[in-house]
Amino acid sequence: MTLLKFVRTPYLLTAFAGAMITCLAHSAQDTQPSSAAVPPPDGRPNVVVIALDDVGFSDLGCFGSEIRTPHIDRLARSGLRYTRFDTKAICSPTRASLMTGRNSHTVRMADLPSRLQQADRGDLSCYRGELPDNAQTLAQALRRSGYATFALGKWHLIPAYETGEAGRNASFPLQRGFDHFYGFKEGWTDQYHPELFEGNARIPTPAHANYHLSEDLVDRAIGAMKASRTAAPNKPMFLYLAFGVAHAPMQVDRKYIDRYDSVYVKGWDAIRSERFARMKEMGIIPESTVLPERNQGDPSWSSLSDQQRRVYARFMATYAGFIEHGDAQIGRLMTFLQQSGLMSNTMVVLFSDNGAASEMKFGAFRTPYADETTLDEIDRHLDELGTDKTQALYQRPWAMAGVTPFRRYKLWPYLGGVRAPLIVTHPGIVKDEGAVRTHYVDVVDIAPTILEAAGTRFEDVVEGEQQIPVAGKSFLETLVSAQAPSPRTVQYFELRGNRAITSGNWRALAVHRPGTEFSEDEWRLFNVESDPSESRNLATVHPEKLEELKALWWTEAEKHGALPLEEPSPLILKYSGFSAEFEEGR
Repeated sequence: MTLLKFVRTPYLLTAFAGAMITCLAHSAQDTQPSSAAVPPPDGRPNVVVIALDDVGFSDLGCFGSEIRTPHIDRLARSGLRYTRFDTKAICSPTRASLMTGRNSHTVRMADLPSRLQQADRGDLSCYRGELPDNAQTLAQALRRSGYATFALGKWHLIPAYETGEAGRNASFPLQRGFDHFYGFKEGWTDQYHPELFEGNARIPTPAHANYHLSEDLVDRAIGAMKASRTAAPNKPMFLYLAFGVAHAPMQVDRKYIDRYDSVYVKGWDAIRSERFARMKEMGIIPESTVLPERNQGDPSWSSLSDQQRRVYARFMATYAGFIEHGDAQIGRLMTFLQQSGLMSNTMVVLFSDNGAASEMKFGAFRTPYADETTLDEIDRHLDELGTDKTQALYQRPWAMAGVTPFRRYKLWPYLGGVRAPLIVTHPGIVKDEGAVRTHYVDVVDIAPTILEAAGTRFEDVVEGEQQIPVAGKSFLETLVSAQAPSPRTVQYFELRGNRAITSGNWRALAVHRPGTEFSEDEWRLFNVESDPSESRNLATVHPEKLEELKALWWTEAEKHGALPLEEPSPLILKYSGFSAEFEEGR
């Protein structure tokens, strides 16, 4: 497809005006030049985008959780909560769409970054794992418009062969529009001993006592914004702060875990039911919403042994403490913005990149994946949860509670995989603070919204090449008025052969049975207005509507570069839980 033309352009040095604190110093080699900066108009807002990781739709207090998130809740009270916000069900595709305003297949990020071992194998498919250079990023558009740009935390848009050195760093943040980068390139890292990059360079792992990555990232973010204000007081700022919270490994000080010591002994079924009721009371979901039956393959809490219940409750307490600790760091950032006078002119966007984590049915202790630690051994070392002696991931049924009221979880085409919390606050623009918005929004819509708020847009041409068209649509008008129309009515989804399509109030999906033809997949149909939780399959009731949506899926998939479909690898299937959809004939 011509839209997917893979463009490589030379990178030059980028100068940074003004002094920057030592902790943010970096090598500027191979940094793409920005076009002549356009002076920002008076009142142009600062922009802070906060990305949470693997946090489910109901895992925040302001979305119905028992987990304490007072600072995020405060953001919600001053802004808006969007309850029909969809992602790509996994981190890298979601982040690629966030950064480019384009669907992940269009920008060759259909899945996690490829494991390419050389710079060019001639693969220009949607599975390449590298963003094309003719897909301008949000950071590039803002920097060209006069913004200082900072990326802190998780990036995960870099193929394995890129190491940061000159000629092998085209996908690093500095080459994608950011003045400064401090964070990690992979999907996860140890929170106490992270593998970090500063700019394009790998730096030593922090070794001082009481270190935690979430705290470090906020310290760096505050330092960067202070330094930028000192160097250029009138220069607007864009901060992208991507936490490891709450992706495995779940690591946090024990005092945060102990706060939830007795909360989760009731189990995932009870927590799910309590959240469901609370969400209705809060107006997060309609009163008519039905709670679907427990996912196939997820055991009931009552079926577990006493030992399993004791151990698994501590895992969820660790997860909750991890989130509460992350919320405290967000609170420190918000306090800085408030005390420095920046908050009154700062747009904040907070979201999670996909549904709650589903990779391990019985959890993991020593390593997040492929862990074989026995239950007895975990029980003997249960106090090590949250420490640097473990890299834990909770049991899959906790993710079922995390995505209440939806079915399934991360990686899946059901709303449990794609639906996530979204909070947007914009002082002076949002008039009905604390309200809930039911407009349909996709992650591709965030960048166009921010750019409209900043008084700019993606370029049509970059470095002499035609830009890949932007799929996202600004929803800025919905911040102003609840009566504004939704920015989109149609959105397709594809991940590892599993498919979905939304058109208005209708949603169809197909879970692919491994080893079979895609044409044999069973499609299901839901009316998400009358049935927000996808509890009633209407495929046999409205077969004509189902056929209409299936045809629409193929049209959208072709338009956005999602074809041909590929069979997922056995290893991917092993850690996805998809076999449960077929094992018992569902």
